[in-house]
Amino acid sequence: MNYLIKDIPKYERPRERFIRYGPKSLSDIELLAIVLKTGTKELSSKDIATSLLKEIGDIKKLSNMTISNLTKLKGIGITKAIELLTVVEIGKRIFLKEDYSNKEILNNPQKIYKSFKYLFQGVKQERFYCLYFNNKCELIERKLLFMGTINKSIVHPREIFKEAYLLGASSIICIHNHPSGDTKPSNEDILFTNNLIKIGEIQDIKVVDHIIIGEKNYYSFLEQGLI
Repeated sequence: MNYLIKDIPKYERPRERFIRYGPKSLSDIELLAIVLKTGTKELSSKDIATSLLKEIGDIKKLSNMTISNLTKLKGIGITKAIELLTVVEIGKRIFLKEDYSNKEILNNPQKIYKSFKYLFQGVKQERFYCLYFNNKCELIERKLLFMGTINKSIVHPREIFKEAYLLGASSIICIHNHPSGDTKPSNEDILFTNNLIKIGEIQDIKVVDHIIIGEKNYYSFLEQGLI
């Protein structure tokens, strides 16, 4: 038999326990129930949270879920799926993302890798980002330009340089991931990078580096002397 939150004694409800004892006292199910807020006519938010954890096996694997995956579960619609994934993204930005409020200069591949590897954690598809810099090598903007299948992303240089013009960027660094975990560039990666460099020289927008992110390491065209 399923119980609604209102059927649970008030002092044992997740929100009340949060207020009384603090977030560390709550189970994974209770924390998820708070994020979900409400249940359905048949299921409480705790029931839905329980089913979700049973499905994914571990709360850490929530970062691997997509809206499509989540909405297949009973009691989770698009709104709840978005809220759950928003919490995951906030957590990544708080604990993994570095602070750029001081306009830190990102002037080497290792620093860039450490700063942006969080973008690819748990990602099963290729993602292609461009970092756009001013003439002082300060980061102006980070743009996700393309998402592809597990082994292919379609990237067009026109979109990359269009954003550079709109932002008034002086240089760019490209970053994409290999979901396989192997950071060795493919022939397509090499040809694409060489093409970008040539276009950048013509457009007077320098392509500083192309970094490939793997599971626990990276490959830098700049470090390898290919740029």
